[in-house]
Amino acid sequence: MPSYALVTGASSGLGLALAEALARRGRNLLLVARYRDDLEPIAIEFTQRFGVEVLFRGCDLSEPLRLTGFLLELEESGQHIDLLVNCAAIHSQGHFLAQDWLREQDLIELNMLALARLCHSIGNAMAVQGGGQILNVASIAAFQPGPWMSSYAASKAYVLHLSEGLREELRQSGIGVSVLCPGPLRVHGEQQREKRGSRLPMTPEEVALTAVLALERNKALIIPGWRNRWLVRASQVAPRWLVRKALSSINRTAARA
Repeated sequence: MPSYALVTGASSGLGLALAEALARRGRNLLLVARYRDDLEPIAIEFTQRFGVEVLFRGCDLSEPLRLTGFLLELEESGQHIDLLVNCAAIHSQGHFLAQDWLREQDLIELNMLALARLCHSIGNAMAVQGGGQILNVASIAAFQPGPWMSSYAASKAYVLHLSEGLREELRQSGIGVSVLCPGPLRVHGEQQREKRGSRLPMTPEEVALTAVLALERNKALIIPGWRNRWLVRASQVAPRWLVRKALSSINRTAARA
């Protein structure tokens, strides 16, 4: 029976880059995103380019009933998932009280509840199968408070801590759990780096390559890029009040841009 890497949020951005990096290494894929039509051309392309089997499902994971239906379908299909990549997420930016609550609720449902439920359901299947791997995508925002993006940063802190806890809990079941914490990603259309040491953010493809190589070594915490690692370290040693003030200024300016 073939094995599959299940990748959520696979229609664009980092999720798409992670799926492609896995396909390049010969991994069969089960791609999941909100809109099925976005996945079909990706599946055809990966099949032709890399010679792998690519299945795809359209599912809005932020809606609990649809997620339930997807998990039941997955269970009934008997498909062997040996790698779960939880990349689907919603980002929010701006004053918390000014945000539309329904979107904030969708963020909580997708970034935390859906991710945890996928870990629980597929993790149980992996335990029965004798093992597997889980890669949860958090952010460097998980390491500090995030004024002006408070819900997003809090959701990523949940992902970070859940992943590190599960790594220890699931070790004896043969399940490796890793968490990817990228910094800001380069927006499509930004110019390429012109020289070594450029301050431009990493591309999704660069982050995906780093993640896949680290995953092959079963690394627990993956922070791509030395600048991102430095920022995380700085936020851990600086006084909390100073971190809050600095990030409030930075994020408030970004939200107004």
